[in-house]
Amino acid sequence: MNSEIENAIINTIDSLSPESSGDYVGMKVAVRKSLEYLEIAMFPEFTGKEMSTCIGCENNACCSKNELKERRFSAFSKAALQLSNALRCVMDAHEAESATAELIRRIPQIRKVLDTDIEAAYEGDPAARSTDEIILAYPAFKAISIFRIAHELYLMKVPTVPRMMTEYAHEITGIDINPGATVGTHFFIDHGTGVVIGETTTIGEHVKIYQNVTLGAKSFAAAEDGSLVKGIKRHPDIGNNVVIYAGATILGGNTRIGDNAVIGGNVWVTHSVPAGRVVTQGVVSSRRPAESEGEV
Repeated sequence: MNSEIENAIINTIDSLSPESSGDYVGMKVAVRKSLEYLEIAMFPEFTGKEMSTCIGCENNACCSKNELKERRFSAFSKAALQLSNALRCVMDAHEAESATAELIRRIPQIRKVLDTDIEAAYEGDPAARSTDEIILAYPAFKAISIFRIAHELYLMKVPTVPRMMTEYAHEITGIDINPGATVGTHFFIDHGTGVVIGETTTIGEHVKIYQNVTLGAKSFAAAEDGSLVKGIKRHPDIGNNVVIYAGATILGGNTRIGDNAVIGGNVWVTHSVPAGRVVTQGVVSSRRPAESEGEV
């Protein structure tokens, strides 16, 4: 190495102060690997790096159940190792192992809810050819799957890792769902790029959201010293059977969108909308259009 470059590296290292008192080396990789293995555990017939093979039978029918069971056990074991390693960076070893075990116990319920999300995507997207296609190809389903895992860790008050998970989903899909958000069953994000859902948002059941929708904060409360007040309600509540079209922005912790409402494209909403209403730019209608009438 050129001596000038080597001296520059040494001097730069000496001038850099430690960024944190913690040791997070490998944590990000462990979090991402844990999600990869959890995906395999939940959907072993769809995920993984190797094609399934079974000599002497058609479509792997004779050994599919045993093979899937083995793949699940292997995937859960690897996910547990990676997740507990990541959690040890922010918790003590006993807490990390307990949180890991509890998340694995919650996976069957997470899978049941994800099945409703798959159903909603298939029913809500005329371009979808099968439910398998949703699992294999839809980035929004990937983001929702990761969110639902992260949300359970958030409810368990696990620090840092839930946000790392959803920001990884944000990185790979362009969809930003804070792990603190509460989202009901049959949730569908169509296209998805640019969607932002804030921490204290609540979303009911059978809600459909299009790309570039923001469910955000209208303002931030500040303490006397000027610092932001954390842990308060900042984001809207979305009722059941609501449709929010592309580019809509809904802001504020006191803003509620009533059941069966429709929020049109590129609308800016900072006040509550009664149930059943249709909001377009500058217009509030009392009738929700039929699905056959097309997008708002």
